[in-house]
Amino acid sequence: MKDLVSLLNVFTLLSLMAVGGGTAVIPEMQHETVTVHHWVTDTQFAAIYSLGQLAPGPNMTMVGIIGDHAAGVAGFFLVLFAFYFPASLLTYGVSYIWDRYRENPWRAAIQRGLAPITIGLMLAGVYAVGKTASFNLDRPLWFNGVTLGFGLAIVLLLFWKRINPAVLILTCGVLGWFILR
Repeated sequence: MKDLVSLLNVFTLLSLMAVGGGTAVIPEMQHETVTVHHWVTDTQFAAIYSLGQLAPGPNMTMVGIIGDHAAGVAGFFLVLFAFYFPASLLTYGVSYIWDRYRENPWRAAIQRGLAPITIGLMLAGVYAVGKTASFNLDRPLWFNGVTLGFGLAIVLLLFWKRINPAVLILTCGVLGWFILR
């Protein structure tokens, strides 16, 4: 029961902090679920995040897997509710106000101000997951070098060519399985 209350508290707060989407709270989610509550390990978190990126539908349904690790089926459904419902209510309320004041000049200023914040939060999420996936002191140094190389290669490929990220994730997963076994 204690885990369910903790799950509800953590994921409700993350839901309300997710400005610009769920990816913006990945660093805090990782901190809470791995470091503070120990519901999953760093490696599990990176794997769950990768699975969420590959799965069809909203990529943040990955939070349900964290809830399942922490408290079983009840945790799965509770975390999904806690992560999506508060943000949905907030979005509904804000959209009503947003539409009501559509002609005011402060609305455009808020939009321009939120854009760099959203980008910064998303970059922090990329950094947190990339750091976890590429650097692990429990693994040999060459292993970290290979995973870092995969990450840098993907970044370069994405800037150079328009490639579906799911294809790159699957390709690196297969290559990693053969090279890092």
